Amino acid sequence: MKAGVLALQGAFREHREVLSALGVDAADVRTPSDLDAVDALLLPGGESTTISHLLDTAELRAPLTARLSEGLPTFATCAGLILLAREVLDGRSDQEPLGCVDAAVRRNAYGTQTQSFEASLDVAGLTGGPFPGVFIRAPLVEEVGARVEVLARHDDRAVLLRDGAIWASTFHPELSGDLRLHQRFLQEVTV
Repeated sequence: MKAGVLALQGAFREHREVLSALGVDAADVRTPSDLDAVDALLLPGGESTTISHLLDTAELRAPLTARLSEGLPTFATCAGLILLAREVLDGRSDQEPLGCVDAAVRRNAYGTQTQSFEASLDVAGLTGGPFPGVFIRAPLVEEVGARVEVLARHDDRAVLLRDGAIWASTFHPELSGDLRLHQRFLQEVTV
């Protein structure tokens, strides 16, 4: 299996490092041909409007939407979730989410960079104790559709979702030092 990391902006290096630590062949995805070559994709945190703009300039929006609709296993974190959401409640007027995760989100809802925090998260089906969630200018999931499974909550708010082959988190598992979420996602991909 070859996993790709959308490498336009944001924490893509950190995701690639986690994949490497797990022994996974990882590649940067910057072009449609890069996207065609991967079996799974990680969408990093970063700045959602910038990543959205770069999807357009790299001519990746349509190919990515097509691959996602075909069931490409994807793990989206923070800004990646905003990109994939059905609706961004406080997005810019020119911000067009891809609509692949049946959720409505609010950008930067947990506050500014200085209000970043860590929280222990109980993740459904994850063994080994709570997962250390790293929240940095994180989006807030305001609503999820019926097909979305909530895998973890913080303060009774959904923070880790699964919508078919797509996993999405409001936090940054790639910054936690804990490989279990990436590992579990990859195990589901290879089953």
